[in-house]
Amino acid sequence: MVRQLTEKSLIVASHNQGKVREIGDLLAPFGLNVSSVSELGLPEPVEDGETFLANADIKSLAAARGGNMPALSDDSGLCVPALGNKPGIHSARYAGPNKDFNAAMERLMGELGDKDPAAFFVCALSLAWPDGHVEHFEGKVHGTLTWPMRGDKGFGYDPIFIPEGYDITFAEMESAKKHDMSHRARAFDQMIKACFEKFHTL
Repeated sequence: MVRQLTEKSLIVASHNQGKVREIGDLLAPFGLNVSSVSELGLPEPVEDGETFLANADIKSLAAARGGNMPALSDDSGLCVPALGNKPGIHSARYAGPNKDFNAAMERLMGELGDKDPAAFFVCALSLAWPDGHVEHFEGKVHGTLTWPMRGDKGFGYDPIFIPEGYDITFAEMESAKKHDMSHRARAFDQMIKACFEKFHTL
């Protein structure tokens, strides 16, 4: 049985401000009191899982227990089949300790060379409660990589990713358009249908 979110407060278990902002936008219609781990002064756990979901669980459970309220974590990344699905779970680590995604994109495109530019984004959501209960959801969006970078509206690898059916990158899209069809939006749609039943009747 899927657990429903009945609490009025939720922690976004991320120190990535771009991600916190995007998740906040997606949660805005539900009137939740949303806090980030940075605002609450919670530490950043070591993400040593071997899958997106494992890393999402590490973050959501640490935040839920540390803040004593439900916590939502998103672990997401870019996968390039021609590179064995790298950078994958190491997408953020490609950016180095200074989170320099311009350097990460340059490194990635250098490794890709003239190989097939097909790629996909994955978003794994982990919704955790302080008692250790967790619900999981996953969304994907496929597309191709482009170079040089284009657009300034997104974050992470958005400036080099063109989703299927479009000729612009995520970073060239208005945020509302990206929210409608991104990997994160698809995972959120699953979570909302499964766990936010209470909010549909408000």
